[in-house]
Amino acid sequence: MTDTRPDERETDERAADEPAAPEQGRHEQEAAGPSERPPKRVRRGPGPFTLLVLPGLTALVGVSCFLALTGDLSALWPQEPDPGPAAATHVDDSYLPWLRKAASACTVVTPSLLAAQIDQLSGWSNGTGRLTGEKGIAAFTDPRWRTWGKDDDGNGHASPRDPADAIMALGRQDCSLAGKVTDLRTDGTVNGDLVDLTLAAYAEGTAAVTEAGRVPARARVYLTEVKALLPRYKEVDQDTSEGTGAEAAGGVLVAPLSALTVTSPFGSRVHPLTGVTNLHTGVDFAAAQGTQVSAAAQGRVVFAAMTKAYGNRVVVDHGTVAGKRLETTYSHLSALQVSVGQTVPARAPIGAAGSTGLSTGPHLHFEVIYDGRYTDPLPWLSPGG
Repeated sequence: MTDTRPDERETDERAADEPAAPEQGRHEQEAAGPSERPPKRVRRGPGPFTLLVLPGLTALVGVSCFLALTGDLSALWPQEPDPGPAAATHVDDSYLPWLRKAASACTVVTPSLLAAQIDQLSGWSNGTGRLTGEKGIAAFTDPRWRTWGKDDDGNGHASPRDPADAIMALGRQDCSLAGKVTDLRTDGTVNGDLVDLTLAAYAEGTAAVTEAGRVPARARVYLTEVKALLPRYKEVDQDTSEGTGAEAAGGVLVAPLSALTVTSPFGSRVHPLTGVTNLHTGVDFAAAQGTQVSAAAQGRVVFAAMTKAYGNRVVVDHGTVAGKRLETTYSHLSALQVSVGQTVPARAPIGAAGSTGLSTGPHLHFEVIYDGRYTDPLPWLSPGG
C-alpha cells in the first residue's frame, strides 16, 4: 500500500565571479626630436601586448616560481577541508533514528561510535565483499548475522543489506560486548577505557582482550581508525543530547493500530502509481477498510479534512519534545472521527482506515514530523505498541 506527495526542491545557483581587470601597463615615451625645444611628451594608452599578454606571462612566471619552490598549489589556493562521503551531514537522514535507537541499548555505545564503525567497515557502502563475505553497511558475515540479525524495521525480512536491520544488529553486538568487557573490568580481569575495550572485543574477540588484560596490540589499528572518524559524527550525538534520539528510542508514541505490519517503509522509493522516485515521508501499515486508527500520543488536532493526495487526513500536534515540535499524521482514512481544535488523549479514536486519496488500497499512512522534518516513525513507537 503506498502513497506520497510531491517533493519540492530548491536549487541555489550562484553566478561565477567576473575576472579582475588586468593592471595598467607602463606608459611609453617618444624620444625628443632634433629641434631646439623638445616636443611635448605625449602619453599613449597601453598597447595590446601590455593589456592582453603581459599580465598572463607575469602570472605564469609567478606560479612557475612558486611551484619550483614548493611543489604544491594548495598553499597558493587553500582548499576547503573534505569532510568525506560519510561525514555527519552526509549520513542518510533515514539512518539517524536507527543509529540513536541502536545506541540507546547501553551507555558505552553512542550513535557516533556506531557511525564511525560503519564508516571504517564499509564507507557506508551497502555492497557485498566478494572475498570476505561481508555484507551491507555494517559488514556482517553470515555467521555473525545469524547471531545478531533481526527484522528491526518490520518489512518482513531480516537482511544485513537492510540499513536499519544492520545498524540495529551492530548496536546489539556492540552492547553485548560492552557488557562483557564491563564485567571483566569490574572483577579486575582487564583494565582500560570501556569504549576501547569494546572496540577491541569487536575486532579480536573477548577472549583476546581477556588474555591480554587490556586492548590487544593487534586491535590497535582498528581502534585508531574508528576513533579517528568519531569527530565526523559529533552532530549525531549532539542531536541525541537534545533529546531526539533518547526520546525516540524510549518509545514516545504508541501504535496507531492494534497490530502493525509494515507494507512500505520510510525512505526513498518509486511511487507505484506515479512512477516517480522520491521520499516516502512515512510508513504504510496494513489495515483493512474501517480498522480503528488511534492517536499515537496526547495532543491537539490541528488538521482534519479531505486532501487530494492523502485523502482524509488528520494531523495531531503533541507539543514539544526536548524543545522541538512533534506532530503525527494519519492519512487515507475512510472516516474522520475528530475535528480541528479537539484535544485527544493517547489511544483515542481519530478515524477509520481506508483508501481515500492517492492510494492503491486500504491502509494507514503514518508520519512523524519532528522539528519540522519528516523522520522514520518506527523508532518512535513503543516496542510493545
